[in-house]
Amino acid sequence: MWEDVEMPGVSRVIRVVVVDDQPLIRAGIALLVSAEEDIAIVAEAADGQGALIQAGDQRPDVLLMDVRMPGTDGVKATRAVIEGGLTAQSGQPVRVIILTTYHIDEAVYAALRAGASGFLLKDAAPTEIVAAIRAVAAGEAWLDPTVTRQLIDEFAARPAQHTPTPAQMAQLTPREREVLILLAQGLSNTEVAGQLFISEATVKTHLAHVMAKLSVREKTQAVIAAYQTWLVQPRPGD
Repeated sequence: MWEDVEMPGVSRVIRVVVVDDQPLIRAGIALLVSAEEDIAIVAEAADGQGALIQAGDQRPDVLLMDVRMPGTDGVKATRAVIEGGLTAQSGQPVRVIILTTYHIDEAVYAALRAGASGFLLKDAAPTEIVAAIRAVAAGEAWLDPTVTRQLIDEFAARPAQHTPTPAQMAQLTPREREVLILLAQGLSNTEVAGQLFISEATVKTHLAHVMAKLSVREKTQAVIAAYQTWLVQPRPGD
């Protein structure tokens, strides 16, 4: 059983629940992640239903969740967490990172549309998994760097019914468009703030307005919308 432990000298510990139907994968990820002083595994679950129970009990910052599991899969569990407005002990929304063995398929698209903050391949480098958890816990999006271009191309090539309308895009102010474009190009909130000479809090405010106007819940969805509507176009060689 995992215990909540306060780490001396660490201002805030990121609370993580690992969800996967394969015990060895859960154990491996848990062992890797728990070695970090600022990250703590507070629970594990073998399926989506277990994830929802643990998320409600533990109120973690991040759910690291397999997309394919028997019973309630990762897509359904993600949708339930996001639509339920579940919050972490920190008061921030619980974030979901989807784990997948495959590079890109319908399940990954569905999870991102449901509100996941990003996804990782299960064979990602240990440093990448840790970086993804930290980024998502801080409110950033995380898309596996090895397949981001493929994801963007696919979304742009076949926009779905939830694609923002021209009227919704027209609601964005010039500054909101500027912020969204930079975020879609891969900059973090901090980097956008530095480039535009504004505070990070102002960036977050603009992003909140963008998400409200585009009727999306997560930063990842706003970034995808920027590509779907051709506000940003993939650059050759990216």
